[in-house]
Amino acid sequence: MPFLEFIAGCISGSVGLAFGHPLDTVKVRLQARSVYKGIFHCVAKTYAHEGLHGFFKGMAFPVMTTGIINSVVFGSYSNALDFLTQSQRNDRSQGKAASSAHVFTAGCFSGLMQVLVCAPIDLVKVRLQGQTTAERYRGPTHCVAVILKGEGPRGLFRGGLALALRDVPCYGLYFLPYEAILKALTETGKQPGTFAILIAGGSAGVVTWAFATPMDVIKARLQMSGAGGREYNGVLHCMRVSIREEGLRVFFKGLLLNSLRAFPVNAITFLTYESLMGFFCPPPHS
Repeated sequence: MPFLEFIAGCISGSVGLAFGHPLDTVKVRLQARSVYKGIFHCVAKTYAHEGLHGFFKGMAFPVMTTGIINSVVFGSYSNALDFLTQSQRNDRSQGKAASSAHVFTAGCFSGLMQVLVCAPIDLVKVRLQGQTTAERYRGPTHCVAVILKGEGPRGLFRGGLALALRDVPCYGLYFLPYEAILKALTETGKQPGTFAILIAGGSAGVVTWAFATPMDVIKARLQMSGAGGREYNGVLHCMRVSIREEGLRVFFKGLLLNSLRAFPVNAITFLTYESLMGFFCPPPHS
């Protein structure tokens, strides 16, 4: 079962990522640097200096690794939910729904597992996206080598605490609206339809990013420090400096972009995942 979830998570993550990467690049640049006036200014500057290729910087690395990340999230969540409810996926689809507390706890567990696996991957992605010229890093492998040489293995986990503070509670929140909306849009005893999965998945993505964006800004800044970005001593220092210089608005940099990107990306990710799981583990016919 976990093996099938790995495959489903792997494919659905890659499909979702390909949709959302250009907007993600703009978001990272808006958050990590204060040279852009807004979304359109950042898009225009990026296109003028780097062409279309600029929007896909750092994408090869997440595409190669997103299967691992997504499978850890969906596999951990599904198996934690099986353990907490002492039931299987098909039991729950037949009307034995998991409680909100179980969904939230399983989601938090999946967030924690994901942080342990993906902190270095996320760091490399942000560093590659954040550079506007190719002077510092030539690619993912070179980036890892430079970080290890300059900062040691600990350097790969720079911004890891901010990532954990963002992902552990937010993955709890990620699956809650998904399960609730899916249940509301599905007739009892029936399998959820395509429309229900798309709306539930998209909404879950938007709700999660609304809560995740403040810590996402801090994470991006901590990850860019040491790569030509400003140096910070940790999460609290970064928060204090950012508020002092840019006000509370700083915590919502990239929120609009995150929301615009989150709906289609998560709708497609969940639809692909549910379709594949339906194919791998067909529901029993009553």
